[in-house]
Amino acid sequence: MSVSLVNQEEKRLNVEAVTWGKLTWFYIEKPSQNEVDYLAQNFPFHPLNLDDVISRVQRPKIDEYDDHLFIVLHFPVFDKENRVTTPSEVDIFVSENYLVTIHKSADLKPLAKFFNECQIDEGTKQAYMSRSSSYLLYHMLDRLVNYCFPILNKVIDNMEKVEDLIFARPVPETVREIALLRRDLISFRRVIHPQISVIEALEHEEYPFFKEEQEVYFGDIADHVRKIWDGLEDSKEVVDGMVDTSNWLTSHRIQEVMRVLTIVMAIMAPATLLASIYGMNIALPGGVNVGSLLPLILILFIMLLIAVAMLYFFRRRRWL
Repeated sequence: MSVSLVNQEEKRLNVEAVTWGKLTWFYIEKPSQNEVDYLAQNFPFHPLNLDDVISRVQRPKIDEYDDHLFIVLHFPVFDKENRVTTPSEVDIFVSENYLVTIHKSADLKPLAKFFNECQIDEGTKQAYMSRSSSYLLYHMLDRLVNYCFPILNKVIDNMEKVEDLIFARPVPETVREIALLRRDLISFRRVIHPQISVIEALEHEEYPFFKEEQEVYFGDIADHVRKIWDGLEDSKEVVDGMVDTSNWLTSHRIQEVMRVLTIVMAIMAPATLLASIYGMNIALPGGVNVGSLLPLILILFIMLLIAVAMLYFFRRRRWL
């Protein structure tokens, strides 16, 4: 099969291909029913797998047939507008003589870049396509998995910023930042965790049309995926600790405010009591019937004395 077989009808579809020797890589982006019909006519793919290609979301999996594999994988893509990591699906058909990759959006830049390199650079095409389809598949997955590390590093950087913010300003803004970070981390974990079993199957299962050492090549990818998962596990523990710290700081701040308000009310209570007593419409010493300033001065002095005594008492009890 050669590039010339990608005729005018295929070009009108959304099918690109690059060939070296007996191996052809078919690249399909944003597939429609027309592309699925093309695959059904030219490849021995199961109808259920073709339905999976155009369905909205599929769980990561690997289906084995006599002469090919059907693999569904998800890779993380960071949505800057909503500040959350979302899954981007890649459907893969791989056999001895072909590799078909299908993904529903243009956000997987490493995959598109790798295919373009193989298209325009003969040296790159020979390096990755001259050996076998499994060797090409390994390098494609390796690039996609390595693309996860910058996203993981971004999560770690955001954690460090939020951690500094927690101790600098324990305000509602901090709670919002932690909530966004936690949502992003949960979404990232949901993308990565199901991939582990699929990559491990490629590592340990034996497929007759794979010509490379699977344990060596796909074992390397499995190690990278496990490293990413370990990083996410560590990040989860840190974020959980940040949530506990934020809750403790918020609770402590509320207690501080309540303590100050309680002290203020305690200091004001005696003065308020005396003012209430002398506000009664009855004859009292130093009241309106007497008219002397001495009782007023005496009352104010007693109020001040009580306030100083209570402050001293609070200080001795280490409440202040």
